[in-house]
Amino acid sequence: MCNIMLRNVIEDDLPIFFRHQLNHEANHMAAFTSKDPSDWDGFTTHWKKILTDKEIIKKTIIVEKNVVGHISCFEQFGEPEVSYWIGKEYWGKGIATKALREFLKHITIRPLYARAAKDNAGSLKVLAKCGFMITGEDSGLSNARGKDVEEFILTLN
Repeated sequence: MCNIMLRNVIEDDLPIFFRHQLNHEANHMAAFTSKDPSDWDGFTTHWKKILTDKEIIKKTIIVEKNVVGHISCFEQFGEPEVSYWIGKEYWGKGIATKALREFLKHITIRPLYARAAKDNAGSLKVLAKCGFMITGEDSGLSNARGKDVEEFILTLN
């Protein structure tokens, strides 16, 4: 198992995050993504807002000195929510689970929520391993899929 380090997101991470979001399969699994994942200007505008928002806790996930993704906690629908994105080339290695476990040591807000498309088995498995339980369902327009997608709402108490 690899060693995970979380550090504050810096602007130099953004090109790597952008490359991660260009992956078609990753967009499909995430489902609820930007309208145009290839829009660098839109991406950087969005991330600059995130970087200046002191209410959003955002960390870069590092494995062996490589930026492999990001994880954050923010308010959505009036509730604290956690979200993460791991570059596809790092899937299936336990990185997301280890990163989320480490992140949760510092995020003590409970209940804490997460959302995942119902067919995103990988993310649902990560969340379950970290103690999240399915507590609801929702659906919404998926830009990545061009249709409504059902999702689970998960809660960590």
